[in-house]
Amino acid sequence: MNPVIMPAILNDQATALRELVSDKKLSVNLRDRITGVKSITVLSGKGGVGKSNVAVNLALALADEEFNVALLDADLGLANVDILFGVVPKYNLGHVMRGEKEFADIVFKVSERVSIIPGGVGLRDLADMDEQRQSWMINRLSFMEDDIDILILDSGAGIYKNILSFALASDLSLIITTPEPTAIRDSYSVLKSLLQAAKGELKVGLVVNMVKDEKEALLVAERIISASEQFLDFKIPYFGCILWDYGIRESVIKRKPLLLWDAKSPSVAYFRKIAQTIYEAIYEGRSSWKNSRKDTFLLRLIKQAVNREKKQNG
Repeated sequence: MNPVIMPAILNDQATALRELVSDKKLSVNLRDRITGVKSITVLSGKGGVGKSNVAVNLALALADEEFNVALLDADLGLANVDILFGVVPKYNLGHVMRGEKEFADIVFKVSERVSIIPGGVGLRDLADMDEQRQSWMINRLSFMEDDIDILILDSGAGIYKNILSFALASDLSLIITTPEPTAIRDSYSVLKSLLQAAKGELKVGLVVNMVKDEKEALLVAERIISASEQFLDFKIPYFGCILWDYGIRESVIKRKPLLLWDAKSPSVAYFRKIAQTIYEAIYEGRSSWKNSRKDTFLLRLIKQAVNREKKQNG
């Protein structure tokens, strides 16, 4: 983009977004561009819990239910989504942010209904952008509102500002843990950080991965649910579990997601069950999860930046 004309474009878009954040009436065109896509952030307290594998296979399970899904690799340190699909994307979000590529140029289609959006370091910049830069980005990202139904973000492990920003901007956050004591402890820490940062409604669910059976998964879930009720005054919903499955290991080695590698694997049914729970949570709503938010991921991410800017200036 020509750097001479870009400031004028930024100012025009920033004005529209300030109206949005202050709940003023929007033009139909702008409102249509920023509504419709549901977003899910998949996160964990520590690495090695199979988070990316869960994100990839849930994307495929939701696609099998005829949803168009975009999988955004938001792990700023160790991007794994492309490896799990056996592809090597040439460009990522950083190229879009630098004006080198259009957003459509970086989207990599891996199945009929699933696409990969390589994030790379561009995601860190997106979360930390000021209001004007983010308003410019939403114009470039807005095309996907017409092409996808669900956006899944495979975030990094741990508790970092960027990860919290993505999670809080999503319609739903999924915390992935395993029976390991350190994974249980760290997943509780992630939940605590999310609750402290949310300061209000938080949509989050718990998935226990790599379990020998459902009984073990329930024991792990009960430990986290009990601790969150006792110390955080919050009961995290349990979304289900994924079995420790040799087929998953084989699919990783073959660089092909389990749902594409071995549809008869025992864990496939568990991925599909969690996908159904996700659908009920973000589309139909649960009694305690009324979906009253009318804005979407990109817009909520921008609102966070605007609010940060207001605090800094004020």
